[in-house]
Amino acid sequence: MSRQLIDDPYIAPPDTPAARAEAVDRLYPGSTAGSVRALDGVTVGFPTGSFTAIMGPSGAGKSTLLHCLAGLDTVTGGKVYIGETELGGLSDQALTLLRRARIGFVFQQFNLIPTLSARENITLPLALAGREVDATWFDTIVDTVRLRDRLTHRPAELSGGEQQRVAVARAVLSRPSIIFADEPTGNLDSQAGAEVLELLRRTVDELGQTIAMVTHDPHAAAYADTVLFLADGRLADSMAAPTAERVLERMKTFGQG
Repeated sequence: MSRQLIDDPYIAPPDTPAARAEAVDRLYPGSTAGSVRALDGVTVGFPTGSFTAIMGPSGAGKSTLLHCLAGLDTVTGGKVYIGETELGGLSDQALTLLRRARIGFVFQQFNLIPTLSARENITLPLALAGREVDATWFDTIVDTVRLRDRLTHRPAELSGGEQQRVAVARAVLSRPSIIFADEPTGNLDSQAGAEVLELLRRTVDELGQTIAMVTHDPHAAAYADTVLFLADGRLADSMAAPTAERVLERMKTFGQG
C-alpha cells in the first residue's frame, strides 16, 4: 500500500520525518522559586511510517513534548516541525488548519460525541472540515479496526475498547502525517488495551501511519519500533526493538518499575 497518506499542500518528501523537535525548551511560570523547565533542549524526530513510544518518570515532560509537537502548546525556545512546516511561523488560523489536515489525536479519554453513532463519530472531523469521505479508505479503516457491525451504535452501546477503536479510526480517517496518542490504553482493561495497541501497530504496518505514543506501561511500549526516554525534561536514552522486560529494566534506573 502507498505510504503517501495525505494530498494537501503540506505534504513533505518521503525522507522527511513526520514530526520533529529541534532544541525545544518549554518553561512555565513558577512560584517564587522561578520558572519550571518542562523541556530542556529536546531534539528528536519521528520517521514516517514508524511507531515511537515516549516514556519517563512523572514530570519528565512526556505530555508536554507531545503537546508542543502537536501545536497544542507553544515552545519557549527551539523549533517544531510537522513535515517541512515549522509551527512557530504559523498564524493561529493556519495552525488550526494544519492540525486538522495533518495531525490525528487519540487520548486516554475517548472524546466521542454521545449522541452520534460510531460512523458519525469517525467521520465528524471531515464533516467539520467540509471534506468528503473517501468511501474506499473508510471501508479499509473500518475493516482494520473491526467495527463493521458496530457502526450504527452510539458510544454508550460500545465497550471501552470499542470506543477507543472508534477514536483510532477517527484519527486515521483524515490521513494525518502523524497520530499523537497520550496514554491511549489508560482507561482500558488489559485485554481491551492489548487490542487497541495491536490496532495501532497494524495502522503502522498495514496503512503506513506514523504514531508517537506517551505511555507509562512497558508492555504498551513493546508494541513500538523505538522507545524514547525523557528525564527532567531532557532526552535521556532511546531503545530500538523494545521488549517489555528491557523497558522495565531501563525504567527502574529512573526510580520507577
